[in-house]
Amino acid sequence: MIERKFVSHKTKEYYIKQHIESTLRGVGISQIKLKKIPQGEKIIIYASRPSLIVGSKGSNIRKLTTVLRKEFKLENPQIEINEVKKIFLDANIVADRIANSLERFGSARFKGIGHRVMRNVLDSGALGVEIIISGKIPGARAKNWRFYRGYLKKCGDVAFSGVLRSQKTALIKSGIIGIKVSIMPPDVVLPDSVEIVTEPIVIEEELDEPTKTKKKATKKKTTKKTAKKSTKKAEKVDAKEAKVAVEEAVSEPVSEEVAEPVAEVSTEPKKEESSPAEEKKEAIEEIKAESEEVKEVKEVKEEPSPEPVSEKDDTSKSEESEESEESEESQESEVAEKPADEPTEKPTEETNS
Repeated sequence: MIERKFVSHKTKEYYIKQHIESTLRGVGISQIKLKKIPQGEKIIIYASRPSLIVGSKGSNIRKLTTVLRKEFKLENPQIEINEVKKIFLDANIVADRIANSLERFGSARFKGIGHRVMRNVLDSGALGVEIIISGKIPGARAKNWRFYRGYLKKCGDVAFSGVLRSQKTALIKSGIIGIKVSIMPPDVVLPDSVEIVTEPIVIEEELDEPTKTKKKATKKKTTKKTAKKSTKKAEKVDAKEAKVAVEEAVSEPVSEEVAEPVAEVSTEPKKEESSPAEEKKEAIEEIKAESEEVKEVKEVKEEPSPEPVSEKDDTSKSEESEESEESEESQESEVAEKPADEPTEKPTEETNS
C-alpha cells in the first residue's frame, strides 16, 4: 500500500511539471520542485525569465493556480519563482535556447547556432561542453552533428554526478530534431586534481598524558642549560670588570692611608634576592650560588698584594730623605763660607775712613 502511494505521488509530480513546461514555453525553465507545507502545496519554478511567468499583474500565475486546483486536485497551490543568474551553466536552459532558435530560423543555420552556444558556455566558465543535434539536418536523411569543446568526463562517478545533462526536442517542417546538451561546470571536484602547497602545513597532534610529561621534563633540561650559559657569560663580564678596576688602582699613586681600603675592596657581584616562585627559578638560583662560589675562589687568587705598593713608597721616601740631607749639607757649607769673608771686608772700610 505504501509503495503505491509513493508511485502515485511521483506520477502526479511528473504530470504537473510537464503541464507547467508546456504552458510556459520559451520562458527558459531550469527545474521545477514540489513541496508540501502546512498551508497546502508549494511549487518552486527556477527560470531565466521570471517576468514572463508572472505576466501582466500576475495573470499567468492566477491561471496556473486555477488549473492546478481543478485538474490535479491541489488544495491550496502556492507558486514561487526564482531567477537563474548563470544561464549558460544550466544544461536545461541551453537546450531550450537551441530548440527555440532552430524553430525560429530553421535547420539551415544549425551550425552557427551550435558554435555560438558552445562559445557562450565556455565564456561563462565551464570546463567542457558537448552538443549533439540529431535529425534531418541538413538533407533528407537523419544525421548526428556533434559540437564538442573543452574537457568533459565520459565515464566514472564524476560523469554521473558532476556533469549536467539535458534533452529537448524541436519541431521543424522536416520533422522532429533531438538536442542533447552536457556541460561540465567549473565547481566540479575531480579525483585527479592536485594542488601544490607553497608553504608547509603544520599538523598538531593531540598527545597522551605520558608523552606530555616527557615534554615537560625536556623543557626543564633546556631551562637549566640556558641558565648555565647565562651564568658563564655573567662570570666572564664580572672577571673583566674586576681586572680593569685592579689595573686602575695599581696605575694611580697610592698613599699609605689609601692602600688599606684598596686591599679591602672586593669585586664580588651583589647577590640577587632569591624570589620563591617556580621550579625553574629555584634551579636557576642554585646554579647562580654555585657560580658565585667559583667567583670568590677566582677573586682570592686575582687580588693584588699591598706589599709592592709599600715597597715603592719606602724607596720614594728614602730617595726624598737623601735629597733633603744633601740640600742641608750644601746650605751649611754656604753659611760657613760667609763669615770668613766678612772680616776681610771690615778692615778695608776702616782704613778708607
